[in-house]
Amino acid sequence: QVQLVESGGGLVQPGGSLRLSCAASGSVGRLYQMGWHRQAPGKQRDLVAMINSAGGTNYADSVKDRFTISRDNAKNTVYLQMTSLNPEDTAVYYCHLRDLTGVYWGQGTQVTVSS
Repeated sequence: QVQLVESGGGLVQPGGSLRLSCAASGSVGRLYQMGWHRQAPGKQRDLVAMINSAGGTNYADSVKDRFTISRDNAKNTVYLQMTSLNPEDTAVYYCHLRDLTGVYWGQGTQVTVSS
């Protein structure tokens, strides 16, 4: 089993920045993909960004050039640096890990962008 613990959410003003972290523990294999999805009230959960074991990344069009995903393999941790935040970024952000045994999700962390 794999456990994911997210941190770093909160309230930020428009134009501000936040960094989310997600630490994986348990039976984490060597090759895995990690990433972030988000879900706003009344909307479906959408992919924000992902990073594979080789460091390759993929972003939703709405966050390109504003968000950066990175990972520390030694710590089994993925980060999401978010800049130029706007109210449309308000959502619960969920970390995920995909490996050969399945897909695992964190509990979610709230990000609210408001003045």
